[in-house]
Amino acid sequence: MAAITKEKYDRYIDSLKFALYCISHPLDGFWDLTHEKRGTYAAANTILIATVLIRILKLRYTSFIFMTVYWEDLNIFLYVASILFPLTLWVLGNWGLTTLFDGKGRLGQVYMATCYALTPYPLIQFPLMIFSNFVTVDEAEFYAMVSAISLVWAALLVIAAMGQIHEYAAGKNLLFTVATLFAMLVMIFILMIFFSMISQGVSYFISLGKELLFRL
Repeated sequence: MAAITKEKYDRYIDSLKFALYCISHPLDGFWDLTHEKRGTYAAANTILIATVLIRILKLRYTSFIFMTVYWEDLNIFLYVASILFPLTLWVLGNWGLTTLFDGKGRLGQVYMATCYALTPYPLIQFPLMIFSNFVTVDEAEFYAMVSAISLVWAALLVIAAMGQIHEYAAGKNLLFTVATLFAMLVMIFILMIFFSMISQGVSYFISLGKELLFRL
């Protein structure tokens, strides 16, 4: 039993370390991640949790010079949802579209590769958060540039990851990246209509109930 547990732990650590290879060798890394089964969902979840955690910590520990937070207006649950919701839409949208056009990646693989591609964000943003408390306004441009690098790097890795797991050529991969972004907008529009209809339905039955109570 202990041997099995240690074996799982070692595999988890190896798959977590493999994220560093993915971000430095994206084409080979993301191919091996899914096709050679070098990645694990546990490591993918860890990277996602680290990304969300860093986003939350930045609210508290980033210098006020670079980030002003109005805590009385902040809903932490909505803030976390604003990170996880787009990620969910991306995974579902990309998988749904590529399934229709010979994409080789499964839903779980799209999720795993996307999470692994987020690795530069916590790696860069955590030390940057600490660094922000020791710099002046004059160095704000450096802070903004490094912060932007973490976002651009992660975005490029997501694109590279999708191309490798679906086995798409560069042009086709870029086309489906744009198509996925459009699909996300469509899903948001449909969800807005759905919740609007529910809201109107609830309001109708509430008003109907009040009217019945009034007549009684």
